[in-house]
Amino acid sequence: MKENLNTLDELNKGASMGMDAINFVLDKVEDEEFKKTLELEYNKYKDISRRINELYSKYSEKEPHETNAMNKAMTWSSVQMKTLTDKSNSKIAELLLQGTNMGIIEGRKLLNNKNVDESINNLVQEFVNMQEDSVEKLKTYL
Repeated sequence: MKENLNTLDELNKGASMGMDAINFVLDKVEDEEFKKTLELEYNKYKDISRRINELYSKYSEKEPHETNAMNKAMTWSSVQMKTLTDKSNSKIAELLLQGTNMGIIEGRKLLNNKNVDESINNLVQEFVNMQEDSVEKLKTYL
């Protein structure tokens, strides 16, 4: 059971980071098509997070872990600094790609844990697939 909770916690941190990152850049995006793409990606993260919460309640009465305030603040300040002089689609896509690639790596590590329930493993696989699709979409804005 602990493996299941740990996996869901890590997955939720990844989904939370994805939503936070999109929120931090969305107001900088002027291209309506790119904005719509990011909103769709945000909704995919939100759906994954909702499903994590549903699964989590089967194993614990607590809420899944999210990114802590320090990590959110560091991410926000990093985005602000890196987009201070360049708010182009290319720069924003680059920043999001870096975070998405980290999420894929963490997701792949989670998939290597064979001690989790199939339903959780399936959700991790879906999360990784979603992020890999996101990489392809973001690459078009580089």
